[in-house]
Amino acid sequence: MRVYPTRSAAADACRGGHVRVNGSRVKPAHQVKVGDTVRAMTPGGERILVVTGLLTKRVSATIAAQNYEDHSPPPPPREERPAPIVRERGAGRPTKRDRRRTERLRGR
Repeated sequence: MRVYPTRSAAADACRGGHVRVNGSRVKPAHQVKVGDTVRAMTPGGERILVVTGLLTKRVSATIAAQNYEDHSPPPPPREERPAPIVRERGAGRPTKRDRRRTERLRGR
């Protein structure tokens, strides 16, 4: 289904319980059928795919996308990040007071 970038990453996700087919955890060698619902937790969030066609070998992502319907929820909006804290070059190592101020600015 080309949910993960490599076959080894997909196998590791299956062994870790991050991939479910029709609600049950599966092993890496599990065969999917047309109509199966695949839920996979990826670094980008949860992917929910419904199988519409079967592939016999590994193909490109664009060809693989033609064989499933993506019902994944939209990704959450990115949070506003504060500007990076930059020290002047040659200012030396930050003091404990500087570190505490930095942590306060970052909200920690």
